[in-house]
Amino acid sequence: MQFFEKLSRFQPQLLAALRIITALLFIEHGTQKLFGFPASQMEGSLPPMLLVAAILETVGGILVLIGLFTRPVAFVLSGLMAFAYFMAHAPKSFFPVLNGGDAAILFCFVFLYLVAAGPGAFSLDAKRR
Repeated sequence: MQFFEKLSRFQPQLLAALRIITALLFIEHGTQKLFGFPASQMEGSLPPMLLVAAILETVGGILVLIGLFTRPVAFVLSGLMAFAYFMAHAPKSFFPVLNGGDAAILFCFVFLYLVAAGPGAFSLDAKRR
């Protein structure tokens, strides 16, 4: 038990690692839609709702990555992921593993956690304080 108590002193740094890795993975979803990178099977112009989602994923992901306005941005992105899950994934199947929505659920709840926990270490929000 003492090991885990000692490990808790690294909580701000581990929270920052969660924030940064989540943001990097999230940004990929936006850049894939907007720029076709990483390579995507999507072709042509995006429908308006998907374009808005792609912009939020890219810009919001960058803001979370650098830890700027983390709480309000994470709140918006959490809602975006909940909306995306119920609009795009849930109608395909009840089970997330079958409807491809497991990433949307994880993003939703990680962002919701960031709303409550804040950005952790290595953030512009912490520097602004």
